[in-house]
Amino acid sequence: MGLDPVCGMEVNPESAEAQSEYGGQTFYFCSARCKEAFDREPERYLDDTDRAQARLHRQDPAA
Repeated sequence: MGLDPVCGMEVNPESAEAQSEYGGQTFYFCSARCKEAFDREPERYLDDTDRAQARLHRQDPAA
């Protein structure tokens, strides 16, 4: 199980309502509404670890 980064709900990646790619990571969402909010402002919903991984991936896509 993962967590929807917008609302914090537990989400099973296999049955998630929606997903987005950002910074080389896949994020799963409980609803299209949460996905839309994330897609508008992804940095708002990322924790420090997610931000660091996104920066690393943007600098070196092979990472």
